[in-house]
Amino acid sequence: MSDFPLTGALEVTRCSWAGTQLSAESDHVIVEVPVALVYNGISHVVMMMTPLDLEDFALGFSLSEQILQSPDQLYDAQVVKAERGLELQLRIDGDAFDRLKARRRNLIGRTGCGLCGAESLEQALLPASTVTADCSVSLHHIGQGVSEIGTHQTLRASTGSAHAAAFFNADGSLVAVREDVGRHNALDKLIGAMASAGVDPCGYALVSSRASYEMVAKTAAANIPILAAVSAPTALAIEYAQASGLTLLGHVQPQRQQIYTHPERLRVSS
Repeated sequence: MSDFPLTGALEVTRCSWAGTQLSAESDHVIVEVPVALVYNGISHVVMMMTPLDLEDFALGFSLSEQILQSPDQLYDAQVVKAERGLELQLRIDGDAFDRLKARRRNLIGRTGCGLCGAESLEQALLPASTVTADCSVSLHHIGQGVSEIGTHQTLRASTGSAHAAAFFNADGSLVAVREDVGRHNALDKLIGAMASAGVDPCGYALVSSRASYEMVAKTAAANIPILAAVSAPTALAIEYAQASGLTLLGHVQPQRQQIYTHPERLRVSS
């Protein structure tokens, strides 16, 4: 693909076989392109992702990876088409850039993978962030969120292959949804959108995937106190959630949820 589209889905032609009949028909497939994050002229990471909400991703990734300590350290973000993909050219604060260079990380990430290419085991695991935001959320509202998020997954509806991350206020109202071919990318886009809008993190994040260590680390870095996943958590995710003070739920369904850490933020009443 020589020209990388800035869109979420492309229309293609496919052959479909049903019984004894073979027919040609149109289909919509999700777009996946390499996106390089370039900080002050230095390429830092390449992620395979869907080229939607790239400015949100740039800010969210920079915050969740602890490259930036606050949104105002990102001065500018521009999307530039390159020969073999897209570049997110970011201009950041000098102190943040000095810290980035000191980390000497050069990641080459497959779809949604933020650890591939870390130079050492120490770099692979980010320090556990301490969640300071606190709130009480009804398990009933989280169940409603699972039912509601699907109606806002427009990319998944058209392609069948997109992850989503959503944020709900403590009262259960939906604030934002972001989608991507990679689950980590969708969460970073959500974090960036919240940071840009100055959203109060008191509420919960809901992800349409399992809860891995990195999903927990990114949520805690964003100071979101509750992470709910529709699939299972990993052992390391539970360990990091416990250490961060983050409430972690898995196997979340409208009428059934599993709570793995810090249940004190959750209530049965609506």
